[in-house]
Amino acid sequence: MIQTKSTIELLRKIKIEPSWAFADKTRKDTAYATHGYHRYPAKFIPQIVSRLAEKYTKQGDLIVDPFGGCGTTLVESKVMGRPSIAVDINPVAVLITKAKITAIDPFKIEKEFATFQKRLGTYNEKIRVKAPEHERIDYWFKPEEKRKLAFIFAEISKIKDRDVQDFFFCGFSNILKNCSIWLQKSNKPTRDFEKKPSEPIKTFLKQIKMMLRGNARLFELLSEKGYLKVPSKVICTDARTIPAQDSSVSLIVTSPPYVTSYEYADLHQLTALWLEYTKDLSDFRKRFIGTSYHSKKDLVLNSALAEKIRNELLKKDKKTAEEVSAYFSEMNQVFVEMKRMLKKGGKTCIVIGNTSLKGVEILNAEVFVEQLQNLGFKIADIIKREIPSKNLPSVRDETTGRFAGINDKNKVSVYPTEYILIMEK
Repeated sequence: MIQTKSTIELLRKIKIEPSWAFADKTRKDTAYATHGYHRYPAKFIPQIVSRLAEKYTKQGDLIVDPFGGCGTTLVESKVMGRPSIAVDINPVAVLITKAKITAIDPFKIEKEFATFQKRLGTYNEKIRVKAPEHERIDYWFKPEEKRKLAFIFAEISKIKDRDVQDFFFCGFSNILKNCSIWLQKSNKPTRDFEKKPSEPIKTFLKQIKMMLRGNARLFELLSEKGYLKVPSKVICTDARTIPAQDSSVSLIVTSPPYVTSYEYADLHQLTALWLEYTKDLSDFRKRFIGTSYHSKKDLVLNSALAEKIRNELLKKDKKTAEEVSAYFSEMNQVFVEMKRMLKKGGKTCIVIGNTSLKGVEILNAEVFVEQLQNLGFKIADIIKREIPSKNLPSVRDETTGRFAGINDKNKVSVYPTEYILIMEK
């Protein structure tokens, strides 16, 4: 096994690479084409993917993202003429990704939108609307907004073309937070009873107009380069079962979830409830990696440092120790799957930061390097970058490690920097 101490020292010595912060990039640059369709926590910027793809692949090489998130890797791969595959366990992420990678003929979608806009114009107080009956939806939405959203939802459901329907559902998903009483500036599920929710129909139309511009740009970019038919697919499945052949992948670019990834279930609950991806939030949480719900029987941490972190946590809190152990064990299984798919000489690029739980440092980057080396990967490069623009909760509660409010007394800053681990098979 790789020695813990040398891994920690190795990463400590790495200096920040200023060019990887992409600090000169504006929101317009990072949200170009379809990248700006939908808010998403902790998403990495497209410039990271394009720089890595430029360096380690050529046109036609297959790129994979095992934690697809909102599809950044796939959109960039397509724009660069690289076929790509992503998987994500979260159906909300899969919906957003499908919409973002599908360039629809602008003439066709504009026509569909004009018809749709007319249909929305028929809404009135007397119109019959079948609103969802779910206590969590009532928890977040006032009756008037709920009724209008149900009307929009029913109209989208009538669309026959699947690509167009996904496009509209992605837009619908992104307006839910604004139209609810979810505290606007918070990633944490918190109600704000003073909030005046946005008017759903007007908000939806504005959202779709923004997306139409993004779609037209993507369509134009792909048409110019002859890349409209470059394959790009996303599948809702576990990162340990990726539909790619052995030794077929040139590059993996991914940003894995953090230990508390079940919080993604909380963050995406509005869409999950409306689109009926789940009826029960606690069941939804169980699907995410490293949650406390996973079986503890066959944990292989494959890292002396991971064992050390587990032992330190056991002194503080058994449940957290089990969650972190499950997380590292499952990440090790994902790395085994990465090794299977990669060609010899292929690279995996993992964007990850460190955090702390219960006062114990969770050295994700160092543990991943150890696990990957123990599986036979070599270090090709390790980049340390500052994160100027991630939509990340910048503070966590020091004792629980969960997202903290700005005023919480135990708050600590998290993720000011992160690593890009570039490992070669």
